[in-house]
Amino acid sequence: MATLLYRLGRLAYRRRRRVAGLWAFLMVLLAVGAVALGGKTVDAFSIPETESQAALDDLKTDLPSAGGASLTVVLQAPAGTTLTTAPMKKAVAAVAARAAELPDVVAVVDPYTSERIDRTQRVGLLAVQYTKGEDDLTGEDRAAFDTLAAAGGPGRLRVVPGGVTGGAPELGPIDAIGVVIAAAVLVLTFGSLVAAGMTLLTALLGVGVGMSGLLLVTAVVDVSSTAPILALMLGLAVGIDYALFITSRHRAQLRDGLPIEESIARATATAGSAVLFAGATVVVALAGLGLVGVPFLTAMGLAAAGTVLTAVLVALTLLPAVLGFAGTRVLAVADRRRASHARATVGFGFRWAHAVVRFRVPLLIAGVLALGVLTVPAFAMRLALPDNGTAPEGSHQRTAYDLTSDAFGEGANGPLLVVVQGTRGDVVSGLTARIVAAVKKLGDVAMVSPGGANKTGTTAVLVVTPKSGPTTEETKDLVRTMRDALPLLAVGGSTVRVTGATAVGIDVSAKLTAAMPVYLGVVIGLSFLLLLLAFRSLLVPLKATIGFLLTIGATFGIIVAVFQWGWGSSLFGVDRPGPLVCFLPIIMMGVLFGLAMDYEVFIVSRVREEFVHGLGPTAATVEGVGHGARVVTAAALIMSAVFGGFILVEDPIIKTIGFGLAIGVLIDAFVVRMTLVPAVLTLMGRIAWAFPSWLDRATPRVDIEGAELRAPAEAEEKELVEVR
Repeated sequence: MATLLYRLGRLAYRRRRRVAGLWAFLMVLLAVGAVALGGKTVDAFSIPETESQAALDDLKTDLPSAGGASLTVVLQAPAGTTLTTAPMKKAVAAVAARAAELPDVVAVVDPYTSERIDRTQRVGLLAVQYTKGEDDLTGEDRAAFDTLAAAGGPGRLRVVPGGVTGGAPELGPIDAIGVVIAAAVLVLTFGSLVAAGMTLLTALLGVGVGMSGLLLVTAVVDVSSTAPILALMLGLAVGIDYALFITSRHRAQLRDGLPIEESIARATATAGSAVLFAGATVVVALAGLGLVGVPFLTAMGLAAAGTVLTAVLVALTLLPAVLGFAGTRVLAVADRRRASHARATVGFGFRWAHAVVRFRVPLLIAGVLALGVLTVPAFAMRLALPDNGTAPEGSHQRTAYDLTSDAFGEGANGPLLVVVQGTRGDVVSGLTARIVAAVKKLGDVAMVSPGGANKTGTTAVLVVTPKSGPTTEETKDLVRTMRDALPLLAVGGSTVRVTGATAVGIDVSAKLTAAMPVYLGVVIGLSFLLLLLAFRSLLVPLKATIGFLLTIGATFGIIVAVFQWGWGSSLFGVDRPGPLVCFLPIIMMGVLFGLAMDYEVFIVSRVREEFVHGLGPTAATVEGVGHGARVVTAAALIMSAVFGGFILVEDPIIKTIGFGLAIGVLIDAFVVRMTLVPAVLTLMGRIAWAFPSWLDRATPRVDIEGAELRAPAEAEEKELVEVR
């Protein structure tokens, strides 16, 4: 492996103009294609093979009016008057008429017809029915719906469009603060504007190529609106980190006196091997999301994996070319004035490594206990699909949600649908009547109303309004109770199914929970094999996996404390804590596992390199951590800064993912990889690198330490001496 990458690095250096030109051409080609042919992202949360999704699919066929999106407009009369007065009725009629003119709207039901007026008679709900489902509503549809806010007129009827959950996350200039912090860390780390700018430039170009390719794919494949944001934050973070790792090795070799070409080739061979294996674990973890069987998660995973793969290719090909253009300018001015430097054995990294070795037992115990305590809140984690109750304060969606909750109870924001189907209309009608009677007897039901039927009467819908909010445990219990009891009333081959946003959320959570063991088993298993190939050890991959479990537990605990319990949530722009989005755990596990293996490979590969080249276990650990600490510290700060920048996004899903990844990276890098890992390695000693002889013979040799490069280099040096 090292020899192959050595040749690749040397080729990229010697053909640097061609390499840079090819990447620039690819960037322009993909960008033009994305602009000309790129499609649009979607907000689909469809979950195949679930009761709720099956019911919605049947409604689209048998009762299209009920299968389409039903959005709500909240109407509020001015203080001192009610919606029942003649002027207010006229104003409501004008709003209804304007709503009926919106594209793809098939019906508008005013609050007088539906009797959805609260006890004060000041607040009413106007229903707007679309031909297409909520997942199929475009940005133009949402924008047109929001224009209804101006239909009431100033000082008159208040009109608040609600009901459209989510929408494509929007990024603004302030969200780039993470990139600014990353640039500052690079300048401080390198002491050279050229090195910092070059590292950032190659990472940004890689992100540009990856994102352009992703947007081009949206022309033929449905991609979740969250996927590009996740791909952007991951591609940017790992792109900077991978470039940082290779550039740091190159700079160190230049200071040791290696010629530029040889240094670039060797940095690509050694640090590049670590980047390749680290990137492979991230790609495996993200692509593995396809095992869950949830389409939008598969799209998110593949999109992010694509940008990470692009970052690896950029680091191994474009970066060596750019390093060739930079020459010795990647060094600080003071370093350029000296031809060679003694091997560094002092500095923060070495002091930290010696301290960890000296106090390894107490540090190991304290670290594990601290992470264990942070994990405790994770056991109280609650999951649900996002609703408008988590929308930014002051938005139409949030205002409509709060007005509806105050006037009709929180359950009015998340009604359940009972879909009754049969072969005969009279059977369905009788069954529907029995279901109404049974549901009214349930404790958490506020109201049951008809939701329509098809022309033959073989498909009917009931709308059940719970007393509790959409994401509460009481509403979840109500769904489970209805699903257990109502099918027992069915006769004559008829079926009864419960769907709606809350039901979909329950089904999503159940499916993700069932898929989690398989997903983790496959991803951890494949990554274990990759690490086994890289380090030729059984204990090192096992230690890496256990370290990841400590990281993910503590990260989940902190997320629950902040976003669910509300501890310090206002500091992160969260004014209403609540359940976490149901796909957060599996997304966080996949991404953090890949990133955790990044730091594992970065640190342990250097330790392994020193051990293979003759140092003892403790000395190799000190050397590895000592040389890698500065780079890993910078990499972790950069990655957490990039992720942390997305906390400023108003979208609650992106905010939570950005926060979780930033915290997770800091915990994994500083607590697990830079503290617990060297402590464990020195405690295990040589046994950490033990490898059964039978497995050694059966395992392909993958040289990531550059051992294969020593013999040719020594022969070359001897030949030069003889010539002289």
